[in-house]
Amino acid sequence: MKWSEITILTTNEAVEPISNILHETGASGLVIEDPLDLEYFEGEGFGEVVELDPNDYPDEGVRVKAYLPMNSFLGETVDEIKQAINQLLLYDIDIGKNQVSLSEVHEEEWASAWKKYYKPVKISNRVTITPTWEDYKPVSTDELIIELDPGMAFGTGTHPTTVLSVQGLEAYVQSGDKVIDVGCGSGVLSIASVKLGAASVQAFDLDDIAVKSTNLNVKLNHLSNYVTAKQNNLLDGVEEQADVIVSNILAEIIVRFVEDAYSNLRPGGHFITSGIIQKKKQLVRDRLTEAGFDILSVSEMEDWVSIIAKKPD
Repeated sequence: MKWSEITILTTNEAVEPISNILHETGASGLVIEDPLDLEYFEGEGFGEVVELDPNDYPDEGVRVKAYLPMNSFLGETVDEIKQAINQLLLYDIDIGKNQVSLSEVHEEEWASAWKKYYKPVKISNRVTITPTWEDYKPVSTDELIIELDPGMAFGTGTHPTTVLSVQGLEAYVQSGDKVIDVGCGSGVLSIASVKLGAASVQAFDLDDIAVKSTNLNVKLNHLSNYVTAKQNNLLDGVEEQADVIVSNILAEIIVRFVEDAYSNLRPGGHFITSGIIQKKKQLVRDRLTEAGFDILSVSEMEDWVSIIAKKPD
């Protein structure tokens, strides 16, 4: 079978929404070539991504690659992708050069082209993300291993927004906590929550592919008894009370359900938000404060921000 590799040169800010657009149009094997990742994993001391060649990365911006089956609908699919990316401008998202190109690859090349970018990496003091095909052995007794199959997923778990979220969970999840994961994507935050001691996780995503991906990865990590993933619009209709709510999505979406998050948290509960670009940091912070939250911390990595808030006791 022949595949078409679609490559989009964009900005770090636009990676998450463009990745979502590609998945929604049926793309497989997503690859993100971000030169900042090389700098981060070399300097943070959380381990490193091995076998990556700096020559594979753009000098400017970020390359997002995905693979589309070559069929009679390919032209229409590419047009849909281009239109959806251009519409991100309506949300004040910088899409940069937005250069889109196509190239043909064979199935064997497709299978290995994206896997070479995905190696085990330690993203926090205790949590290491590893693909299912890697034989990884823990290097310390308290290391927590999360296995992911990114074939249908929304990234590999090493994007700065995910790293910030996991570090927030590591700081605030307590043994026996109930956690709600809003916008669960590949399920990495749900899995991390249980690994860190949560008794149960309710995972929600509007995208049915994300729900399936979460269920797959939860099963791979043998945690099906602890995580329940459902298709849902944010926290609409959710009545569960949680100790921690985590959400790694766009700032524009976070501000839409701040009041619901406040209602669904027990007194003293924590709201971990990520996926926030620098210029939207104050917007989210103000919205959290208006809803009654106390701001505990603001963490930054590259162009991304995570804000952790607490509901008063």
